[in-house]
Amino acid sequence: MKLLKETKSKFIKIRCPKCKNEQIMFGKASTKVKCLICGKILAEPQAGKAKVKARVLEVLE
Repeated sequence: MKLLKETKSKFIKIRCPKCKNEQIMFGKASTKVKCLICGKILAEPQAGKAKVKARVLEVLE
């Protein structure tokens, strides 16, 4: 019997196209995600999932 429900959402590692900083974000981010170094917007919320405007390096489990 499973007590915990597995989520379909994942964390993703992305790279800023401007300064090449790598950071981790939630795949279903509900707010704008900015680069921690240069401030460029890397993702925006859109219909339940985040629209990523940066390169996705990997999907974390």
